Amino acid sequence: MALLPRLRQLMRRPSSASKVGARRPTTASRRGDTLHEDALRSMLSDDPNNERAFLALAEIVRRRAAESVAEEDPLTAPNVEHERQHAADLAVWSLGEELAGNPRAWYPLIEVARLSVRDDHEGTIRRLTTAAERDPSGQALVQGIALLCEAGQPVEALNLGVGHWRPREHVPEVARELVRAAIAAERPLEAKQHLASLDLYPDQRAIAGLKDELRIEIAQAQQAIPGT
Repeated sequence: MALLPRLRQLMRRPSSASKVGARRPTTASRRGDTLHEDALRSMLSDDPNNERAFLALAEIVRRRAAESVAEEDPLTAPNVEHERQHAADLAVWSLGEELAGNPRAWYPLIEVARLSVRDDHEGTIRRLTTAAERDPSGQALVQGIALLCEAGQPVEALNLGVGHWRPREHVPEVARELVRAAIAAERPLEAKQHLASLDLYPDQRAIAGLKDELRIEIAQAQQAIPGT
């Protein structure tokens, strides 16, 4: 079963059911996890976009959720592993949605979008759009564009970038992802336009190498496309 339907099924359970990814009473053998989780949650409370803290906490809830899936007959082991993977993904989804409630949080939205990109196109775009709007640096936009390109959706990546990129203010890596998205979409002229927009970046000396790199990538792409 796809991840999104499983999540909806989970959300329809009675409210008394335990929450996926939520803290549970632990045995002494898990005390280290408990202390680590408390520290990570404290860090994410201060900075909900701390990527290392999020990934470390996600690993804890992922492992806990996977371990909660009961062992079955050895003959059904492949199904057990499948269920464990679903449980782990749902736990990270739940964690991401929880942390995304912070109006400063954009990285958790990226991670939830990563989980939803195959099953929920509209939800994915909504999450990436919100992440981009919350992040003044442009890092969320970099990751959002890259995520969509990795999922084979370069046109959607371009739409996201064009709608939110501020060349004067955002990190210049946004241009790299936009140029690569345009190349993947076989739009070399649009790639050139994004490269030209880097002229608006305040510190031209700092991005000279990036501009040279992108010029080469665009030229190589044009050579590979007949008639350009």
